[in-house]
Amino acid sequence: MGNTRGFGVDIGGSGIKGGLVDLEAGALDGERLRIPTPQPSTPDAVAEVVAEIVEKFGWEGPLGVTLPCVVKHGVASTAANVDKGWIGTDAAALFAHRLGRPVEDVVVLNDADAAGIAEMRFGAGKGRDGLVVLLTFGTGIGSALFLDGRLVPNTEFGHLEVDGHDAETRAAASVKEDKGLTWAEWTPRVSRYLGVLENLIWPDLVIAGGGVSKKAEKWLPLLDVRTEVVAAALKNDAGIVGAAVAAARGPRP
Repeated sequence: MGNTRGFGVDIGGSGIKGGLVDLEAGALDGERLRIPTPQPSTPDAVAEVVAEIVEKFGWEGPLGVTLPCVVKHGVASTAANVDKGWIGTDAAALFAHRLGRPVEDVVVLNDADAAGIAEMRFGAGKGRDGLVVLLTFGTGIGSALFLDGRLVPNTEFGHLEVDGHDAETRAAASVKEDKGLTWAEWTPRVSRYLGVLENLIWPDLVIAGGGVSKKAEKWLPLLDVRTEVVAAALKNDAGIVGAAVAAARGPRP
């Protein structure tokens, strides 16, 4: 791998995206490639798509791969919006085997954690100490937690109980779309969720990511919370960039 380039793949429920990353600029180095997530999204089927993306770019160095799962030591422990067959799968070993490279060359991490790494290094969290939370509002709510810039991995704050409900069933961006809610109708749900999170961990900054971050001006001013909330800067490229950064750092012990 070159000193300033890396490679990341971001696996989601509907699409798998990958591309070269400029590790100094914190941005894609050229166009990314997106392929629809196979259905069912079994480990073997997804690994084939990941290999197709990596091979299209001719990338032979270390790479980072995100999963919408809790990931510990390369093994998926949960599965959100992907096939339940991922649970218990050694994802790092699976991708390494399919790509024909050492398992040490593949770093697998939670998708929100990857987005958070990118935002903390290059985006809305750059230079911010204290307790920072990235929340990705999409089909569900992903979360990444940082204390003085260091990641506390695999938080699942989207599943906090709020008024007797799983938070993401009330405040995810998908709920806004499914129920046809206006910004003014959806935002109080987010405020209520953030209020519960605030009382739990008292963050210094919340970074709002996911697709709705593109329209932050329509809803961030409507929030009724005590914590500073800002829009994510890297938008939909954050997962790819963060995965590449994680791979450049090397596998975790």
